[in-house]
Amino acid sequence: MHSEFILRGHVLSYTASPFVTETPEEAVKVSASVALADGRIVGCGSFEDMQSLLPQAEVIDHGAKLILAGFVDAHVHYPQTAMIASWGKRLIDWLNSYTFPEEMRFGDAAYAQEISERYLDLTLANGTTTVCSFATIHPESVDAFFTAAQARGQRVITGKTCMDRNAPDGLRDTAQSAYDESKALIERWHGVDRLEYAITPRFSPTSTPEQLAAMGALWGEHPECLMQTHLSEQLDEIEWVKSLFPQARDYLDTYEEFGLLGARGLYGHAIHLEERERHRLREYGAALVHCPTSNTFIGSGLFDMAGLMAEGQRIGLATDTGGGSSFSMLRTMAAAYEVGQLRGRPLHAAELIWLATQGSATALRMEDKIGNIAPGMEADLVVLDLSSTPAIAQRSARASDLWETVFPTLMMGDDRAISEVWINGHRQ
Repeated sequence: MHSEFILRGHVLSYTASPFVTETPEEAVKVSASVALADGRIVGCGSFEDMQSLLPQAEVIDHGAKLILAGFVDAHVHYPQTAMIASWGKRLIDWLNSYTFPEEMRFGDAAYAQEISERYLDLTLANGTTTVCSFATIHPESVDAFFTAAQARGQRVITGKTCMDRNAPDGLRDTAQSAYDESKALIERWHGVDRLEYAITPRFSPTSTPEQLAAMGALWGEHPECLMQTHLSEQLDEIEWVKSLFPQARDYLDTYEEFGLLGARGLYGHAIHLEERERHRLREYGAALVHCPTSNTFIGSGLFDMAGLMAEGQRIGLATDTGGGSSFSMLRTMAAAYEVGQLRGRPLHAAELIWLATQGSATALRMEDKIGNIAPGMEADLVVLDLSSTPAIAQRSARASDLWETVFPTLMMGDDRAISEVWINGHRQ
């Protein structure tokens, strides 16, 4: 079985963030081929150079297609797969009406396995190679997801969701059981193959101060782990947090007070931030995760990409399935563009692709492993057909440069644009 490959096409890689270069295009390098060996990228450049690097490699010619790092989805809820696109509710009612009843089913290991496999199949079809997912309160939900990803050789992150109040019977743990079960899962899974654990308090309203303190203590004992939660998604949620934590300076303070603010922290949504919160997040180097399809679908608000990037915040991009209404990072990039337009700052195609690859990898503190095409990186790739439908093909045919060719696929593309996916050097 071949372990060396040369892929020909338009290979897009980043030398910097397009948000900090003079123009977004300056951050991008386009090569004619990329060489893979033993699950790693060993080079990208001219076909002749790659052939001299790997003379025995199998050559796969993708013609005019675009070869990118695999998409990295930095905030998802895989247990919400079956109830994606549920109608008409805002956050708190949406959780009670749709999410919590579905999540109660994940104590059944067979059901958790079925949805894990389905979710990874759906995301693979959309070119996503790494996800950072919330599980449910059930350890079985973590075991199932890690087991399914491990069998595929995927780099994924997940963690047992912790909730000990404001959730239904059967979907609550305790401060102590959340600590004990999370600790056992870290010991079982963290760092095994390409798997990483994220300590996962759902959000402040569903955890008592005692549980938040227990999660903070666990993170202090395992600082190598990521910690994921939600922050300032909707205005009525923020008011709820204020009523539950009257002493807190703001929403972020409900995490900060309990040791849940740090450089390896992932804060989903972060739409309605106060100045102190923005300052503290930047000071710690924490990551904010933009979930545009979710933010419009459940009416949360418009993320301040331009302002937060200008401050130097660390920002990733995510589908937030099933609050988000698509498994596709292409659809998510389109939504991020639309939100940017509504805020008066449309995003360039180079910025959108960076957010969906290197930006999200940077949010996950994995930018040295995934999210870019460069020597030494893990060989997770997606090949995009830039003429995947008649509507896209007729538009891209009129393009005068690469970015005009790519942009219609970002705006109108779906799983039909995903020509090929590679995970850990293996064609899927």
